[in-house]
Amino acid sequence: MKPNFSLRLRIFNLNCWGIPYLSKHRGDRVKRLGDFLNMESFDLALLEEVWSEQDFQYLRQKLLPTYPAAHYFRSGVIGSGLCVFSKHPIQEFTQHVYTLNGYPYMIHHGDWFCGKAVGLLVLHLSGLVLNAYVTHLHAEYNRQKDIYLAHRVAQAWELAQFIHHTSKKADVVLLCGDLNLHPKDLGCRLLKEWTGLHDAYLETRDFKGSEEGCTMVPENCYVNQRELEPFPFGIRIDYVLYKAVSGFYISCKTLRTTAGHDPHSGTPLSDHEALMATLCVRHSPPQHTPSPTHGPAERSQLISVLKEAWAELDLGMAQARWWATFAGYVIGLGLLLLALLCALAAGGGVREVAIMLWTPSVGLLLGAGAVYLFHMQEAKGLSRARAELQHMLGRAREAHDLDPESQAALFLGQQEGDRSEEQ
Repeated sequence: MKPNFSLRLRIFNLNCWGIPYLSKHRGDRVKRLGDFLNMESFDLALLEEVWSEQDFQYLRQKLLPTYPAAHYFRSGVIGSGLCVFSKHPIQEFTQHVYTLNGYPYMIHHGDWFCGKAVGLLVLHLSGLVLNAYVTHLHAEYNRQKDIYLAHRVAQAWELAQFIHHTSKKADVVLLCGDLNLHPKDLGCRLLKEWTGLHDAYLETRDFKGSEEGCTMVPENCYVNQRELEPFPFGIRIDYVLYKAVSGFYISCKTLRTTAGHDPHSGTPLSDHEALMATLCVRHSPPQHTPSPTHGPAERSQLISVLKEAWAELDLGMAQARWWATFAGYVIGLGLLLLALLCALAAGGGVREVAIMLWTPSVGLLLGAGAVYLFHMQEAKGLSRARAELQHMLGRAREAHDLDPESQAALFLGQQEGDRSEEQ
């Protein structure tokens, strides 16, 4: 790779709001999206909420001349809704389905049936390895009483860990998607602090689009205006995040968003606004080489956000255990009721009544059993994430308490210990 190497990447991201039979003008919007992507010829187009695989296949055929590589990430009952289109060959792809994703009995929300996930594709561009991630986290339905907050924080941590463990060989990391997190929300801060990803909206010097970079705005005719009443400019929940490892420097040259309408026809492509970023990658001069470790100030911020996330998961775990315990009591009462009904039926006195109550009693018992199993699984998932956070919190505190000289001595001591073990 030449010392003066530079690479320009044009990125497109959009939550397409493609719910079959429910999303307005879905077919027309998918058609216009395909026309727009062909016209703009981005390097990568990363999409969320393409719930219909037929819509993906339509876009696949329409975009084939411009984007010869594509992949649809399948998961859950309905699907993850994630897909990517690339001008460049995809070397590898995989995905990770989030452990926690809402509640199956909240059918009207539907997140549990979707199998929310993060998709990864690896591209080789002029000798540079790019890991591109696309994701969609659990929706926030009530900001004042958010029953899914612990799940979304756990998803943000799983996402951060997945990126951390799969990007070790990458030169550049890119994450796009609908995080359903405001910029100052706990999950967003946790993700940025742990991965070191930079926010394109905050980093670019050339931004054009909606006020404050919002990706759901009141000017969009598909948006529920009542949900945005507390936010006069809208909300920013869709992101383009990136970072480069040592030896490379990445910057966001331009960032554009739609502003409640299609850039050409005037009708919105979705209820979300599209993000269009131009990223520039080049060799990093010594003064721009990123530090492999957090400085004292950054470690303090990391410790703070890890503690906050640990506390939130602890609350979620306590609530999950409460529901599991409640369901356990209902199971016990259900078993007693069934035993009583059996005794009554055997006695013959009120046999008809006992038989009539048998079916709803069995239904109650099975329902309580399902609730018990689900919330026990939820508690274990939250407990696992909390244990990981607690471990990393301890390591971060140890690093924070050590001065740079002590850290260097400790590192050298560990290296010498490793050599002696090998010998």
